[in-house]
Amino acid sequence: MANIFGIGASFIFLQTVLELVLGQIRYSIPEELEYGAFVGNIAEDLSLNVRELSARKFRIVSDSRKQYMEVNLKNGILFVNARIDREQLCKKSSTCFLSFQIVLENPSDMHRVSVEILDINDNAPRFPKDEYVLQIIEAIAPGMRFPLESAHDADVGRNAVSIYQISVNEHFSLKFQTRNDASTSAELLLEKPLDREEQSTFDLVLTAIDGGVPQRSGTTRIRIYVMDINDNAPVFDHETYRVNVEENTPKGTLVVELNAVDSDEGTNAELTYSFTSHASQKAREVFKLDPITGEIRVEGALDFEELAIYELDVETVDKGSYPMLGRAKVIVKLIDTNDNAPEIEVTSLSSTVSEDALPGTRIATISVRDADSSENGQTQCDVDMDVPFQLQTTMSNNYKLVTSRTLDRETTPMYNISILARDRGSPPLATKKLLIVSVSDVNDNAPRFTQSSYNVFVMENNNPGASIFAVTASDADLDQNGEVSYLILKKQMKGGSPAPYITINSKSGNINALLSFDYEKLKNFEFKVQARDAGNPPLSSTAIVNVIILDQNDNAPIIVSPSAWNISSAVKILSQSLYPGNLLTKVIATDADSGQNMRLSFKIIEATDPSLLSIGLFTGEIKAVRGYKQYDSTMQRVVILVKDNGQPSLSSTATVYFSIMPNGTDKLSVHSHQPRNPEQFSDLNVYLIIIFGSTSFMFLVIIIFLVALKCKQARSSDYYESTNYCCCSQRESNAAFNRRAFPKEMNSYPRGPLTLPIPEGNQYTLCLSSKSSKSDFLFLKPCEVTLPLNDINVHGSSVGK
Repeated sequence: MANIFGIGASFIFLQTVLELVLGQIRYSIPEELEYGAFVGNIAEDLSLNVRELSARKFRIVSDSRKQYMEVNLKNGILFVNARIDREQLCKKSSTCFLSFQIVLENPSDMHRVSVEILDINDNAPRFPKDEYVLQIIEAIAPGMRFPLESAHDADVGRNAVSIYQISVNEHFSLKFQTRNDASTSAELLLEKPLDREEQSTFDLVLTAIDGGVPQRSGTTRIRIYVMDINDNAPVFDHETYRVNVEENTPKGTLVVELNAVDSDEGTNAELTYSFTSHASQKAREVFKLDPITGEIRVEGALDFEELAIYELDVETVDKGSYPMLGRAKVIVKLIDTNDNAPEIEVTSLSSTVSEDALPGTRIATISVRDADSSENGQTQCDVDMDVPFQLQTTMSNNYKLVTSRTLDRETTPMYNISILARDRGSPPLATKKLLIVSVSDVNDNAPRFTQSSYNVFVMENNNPGASIFAVTASDADLDQNGEVSYLILKKQMKGGSPAPYITINSKSGNINALLSFDYEKLKNFEFKVQARDAGNPPLSSTAIVNVIILDQNDNAPIIVSPSAWNISSAVKILSQSLYPGNLLTKVIATDADSGQNMRLSFKIIEATDPSLLSIGLFTGEIKAVRGYKQYDSTMQRVVILVKDNGQPSLSSTATVYFSIMPNGTDKLSVHSHQPRNPEQFSDLNVYLIIIFGSTSFMFLVIIIFLVALKCKQARSSDYYESTNYCCCSQRESNAAFNRRAFPKEMNSYPRGPLTLPIPEGNQYTLCLSSKSSKSDFLFLKPCEVTLPLNDINVHGSSVGK
């Protein structure tokens, strides 16, 4: 027994701590103690007499299968019964305890004893491999870090790996990193640029040293190849991935999808994913990493009580000729689950509600239960969407569903109400219940036309009874509330009731014309159409229909000028002094149609001499093409066609006779009693007329003055007779004048009335002076009218009637 005490005293780490807190005894001993090593005096610590141990049947009841501790009943000393390997017992846990119970009888008593197993530095660091190969391109910049494989030390705390060393070189050094579990990892830091042509390989020795006393170490060889291609390493989109996973997550569930990007192309950018040696064997058993997609999925059972956090080191390597790798860290945190979700029970559900229901109308009664207890069993219930319904609490875990605002069936005829119940667990569990509520219709929408006003275009001469248009109105209500009928409102048309013109089908809205429209009499009219539903009370709306009559080419042109002296022809008297371009007359015509149907064109379709005269296509102006020649006929007959631009076109014709008089005047024309069209006079014409009139008046006054003076001096009848300018009388008959031969070349005009032979028996009488053709003036005036001017016809079209 003294030998046992000597062995225990030889360890500087031996500590025996007694704590009597709530009936629990605690000791601390180092691992790897030999059999019989002293732990503590249990009899003294429990204040028991050594003789009572056997009498009261003192015994140890252990939680583990192996009996690591035993008590000497003769002296009450607790000693080591079997070798204790802390690494095997507690693995990498920072604390390690052996717990058992002391049981006594007569009287029955029980005490719990915990023995803390302290770590000793009995394991040296070890690298997974004896040699590692790194391939580094020469173009990489200084400062680049290369993760190195960490050494594993079964010990914990300061006995674990604390520092790394690398063999002396001028290009590389080490950079250290402390992990979440207080372990240390090393990275290779490039200090100086590499030159593959100068040195293509490096052989370095990496040493891992723990912090125990005495220190232990392990080494591995690092062989570095300097590469000349594939100069972009893969880069993860996150240096650290943090994921929360529930502990009861089933196998195959996606935990996280890693994503790395390589700026190279082709095989240099094709990546494969894998765990590094930093990932523990336990993590590899629980999680599986797909090397192609980078997806990490659950492979084994997760247990929050066994391990709450998994730290996975992953790497990706491209498929370039000289592969490069990138590394990232994945931290998976397990979440303790809340196993029971709330249950929702619905009673007294009204599946239909009227759209005019007032806010607060009850729809259903709801109760919620949760089999969990504490906060996991406390529930909260809400409507899980924006709908015009809400829950009101009636008592604990009981609610009523009521309307919260007005409803509109036309906007939403049916509601899918999602009732969400959640507990207060961490994380909370929730249950949804879907309620379907239909909204019944009320007549709250008036019919609506597609437009507030319609323009309807109808061609004149339409068929009576044919449909010209159809109005459409829609009603958002249902059934009879949405049945629409149409009617025309009486006395709503401009100018009177629309009844004589149109009718409407009350069901379809088709509008039919009752008569054939005439554009020349009625160009447009409008009326109101009412759409009314069959609700109670009925609702209605109106729309304006503007009917526009379109013109059809149903009116032939009417020739207004020149006016005909008989049924079919007109007469114009011209002088032989014609010149090219001389305006002889203008044909004026009108058309009762509109648009292109009234656009007129003029054409000579028959002429005595087509080379002498021409007519403007759109102006109707008849002009001389050339001068008059001696062999030309003194009577020119011209047939003019006036045609509109309709489809098909309509036309009228007129015949004009031009009598060419051989005199010195520029132009002889038939004097008309009808007023000249003011459009034929320009401002210049007016000025010229005023000037010529003023000059003529002054000249006439001077002549009268001179004539009076001569009469006073001569007082002879011969003189008066020689200066007689009065027109000849009507006493000489027209027949006598017509019997006279009218010479082709006239040297003098006979005194008395001059009657020109006109075709079809028409005559025009002129009064000429007694002077010869050499006289400076030739006075013309009509002596009598052979045809009334108010009875002129042009090819059957009456003018002036």
